[in-house]
Amino acid sequence: MIGILIPAHNEEDLLEPCIRAALRAGCHERLEGEPVMVLVVLDSCTDRSAQIVAQYPVHSLEIEARNVGEARAAGARYLLEQGARWISCSDADSLVSKDWLVAQLALGADAVCGTVTVDQWHADFDESAQIRYHQHYQARDGHRHIHGANLGISAEAYQRAGGFEPLACDEDVQLVRQLELCGANIAWSHQPQVLTSARLDSRARGGFGDFLRNMVQVE
Repeated sequence: MIGILIPAHNEEDLLEPCIRAALRAGCHERLEGEPVMVLVVLDSCTDRSAQIVAQYPVHSLEIEARNVGEARAAGARYLLEQGARWISCSDADSLVSKDWLVAQLALGADAVCGTVTVDQWHADFDESAQIRYHQHYQARDGHRHIHGANLGISAEAYQRAGGFEPLACDEDVQLVRQLELCGANIAWSHQPQVLTSARLDSRARGGFGDFLRNMVQVE
């Protein structure tokens, strides 16, 4: 079984298309019928996120941590208990491609670090800021970006590395660093495709939203 792990904190505006995209990826013919479990970890949600999740054939887990590292760790534990051999992580403001899972698995690695593509630029992100972004971002194989929105890992490698730590941000970076220390085979690939939000009011400080904010021209 393959698990798709999506942490969410008050994501009622973006969660529905995220879930639909994950379900499409889980039905890809090249998975040859292998079960795929989509799990949304609802972390301290006070909006309609839980009601939205309940409308779809996915699993949910409610926690009160307000911490993305704890949310990912709790979700990974749940999926491992259900028998997942591979865990693919994304974010509630992101849309995975239809072949996202098969692209990760085809690389034959212990873990896959994928890139992200901005879905639609924020109004404050002018042309000069977009140029700076593209100068800094390496959308190619061999990149060194780490995104919780596009990360895959085998169950064995995840457990060997010690799993996600309860960090408010960079829990994905910490896990990949532990994987490197364990000698895991990591694929740094542009093949698994994920569209992500360019919002500047990111849920986690130090995450992709902050990276984008640093690209914005300060008047």
